[in-house]
Formats: sequence, structure tokens, C-alpha cells
Amino acid sequence: GIPAYIVVPRTAPHCKQAAILTYGATLVPCEPNDKSRAETASRVVQETGGVMVHPNQEPVVIAGQGTIALEVLEQAPEVNAIVAPVGGGGMIAGIAVAIKALRPDVKVFAAEPRNADDCYQSKVRGELTPNLHPPDTIADAVKTSIGPNTWPIIRDLVDDVLTVSEEEIKRATRLVWERMKLLIEPTAGVGVAAVLSEQFQAVPRDVENVCIVLCGGNVDLSSLTWLTDLPG
Repeated sequence: GIPAYIVVPRTAPHCKQAAILTYGATLVPCEPNDKSRAETASRVVQETGGVMVHPNQEPVVIAGQGTIALEVLEQAPEVNAIVAPVGGGGMIAGIAVAIKALRPDVKVFAAEPRNADDCYQSKVRGELTPNLHPPDTIADAVKTSIGPNTWPIIRDLVDDVLTVSEEEIKRATRLVWERMKLLIEPTAGVGVAAVLSEQFQAVPRDVENVCIVLCGGNVDLSSLTWLTDLPG
């Protein structure tokens, strides 16, 4: 097999770090910010002679994630809108490219934590506006900012960006656990929270069939203390 070196923030959930090691990859820790990640990845490439595969700015990764949209259209052709969480933007960009090429009438919505709203700010300002500081959000997989390859796609093809609070994310995650019996991580709960939010009520009435991408199930069971702090 080909050796793989995965650069991971030190603050990443233990379950994600453990899974990487279990799959046989080498885990390389970095500080929880974009600068440290880029510097660490560059060092690993130089030391190993490896090839850098960016998790959300690599064109082929973006294209690969676009196959999510192909599956949605195949399995639910009556869909009117797709909602997906956004961090670096690879998944939402790939989905948007595929959807708008095949079914331009289908709306594409990005969802992100209000505490990590660089995508929303970028859409509002019309220019790439990364987070200035590491965001404080329970949705750890979308703490990173969108980048130079995903921003133009999001700018041109994503219909809107919906932001949600930390409490909305927690409530949506718990709702899916309790009612749908699916073990999703809070990042996946961001999309559910967006559809349940007041913002989504402004979506045109003809948007009836909505697909939410539940994009992760890495739940660190030892870190669920937030459940006891959630009212109701």
C-alpha cells in the first residue's frame, strides 16, 4: 500500500484521530489554524517526497464530492433543494457544479455555524473573506474557511448561505439521534439546523422536497457533556 500522512489539528476529536490510525495512516498533528496546517503539510511533503492532496481545494476532490449530487438526482429526482454544511467548501462546490449542470432549477444552500461564518460573509461582501481567528464551534469539521478554488464556485452557483447558532446545531443533532436513530456528528447537524431555522422559512413555497447531506458520523462519545447542558 501507499503510505498516507494525515495532517490533523491537535484539537480534533479523539475518535477521528483514532480512526486515522486504525486505517493504517500516519497522523501528523498541527495547531488548530490554517497557517499551521499549511506549514505542517508542506514540511511532510518535503520530508517524505509525497504528493499533497488538499481536503477541499484539490479539483479532483471537489469533483469526487460532486458525485453526491449525482446520487441524489438518481435516488430522489423530485428534489427541489440540497442543503449541505460548508467548511473549506469542497463538498458544497462539487455538489453545486453537478446540480447546476444537470438540474439548474434545483436550489443549492450552504449551511454553516454562525461562529464560523466566513462563507456567509464572503457571499455578502462579494469577495473571499476567511475567518480571522480559529472559530469556536461544536461543528469541528467546518472550522476551516473556504479557499481560492471553492470560493468562485460558491459565489456563482450556491444560491444562499444559511447560518445557525450553537444551540440550534446541538438541538438538531439531538433530534436526528432521537427521532431518526442516526448517529451523526454536530457538523452534520448544521444542515438540519439550517432547514429548521427561521431563515429557511423564507425559501419559496415551491421548494418542497429538500435533501440534507448528513456529512459525518464521527461522534466522540466521551465528549457528549453538552447534551446535559442543553435545555429541554
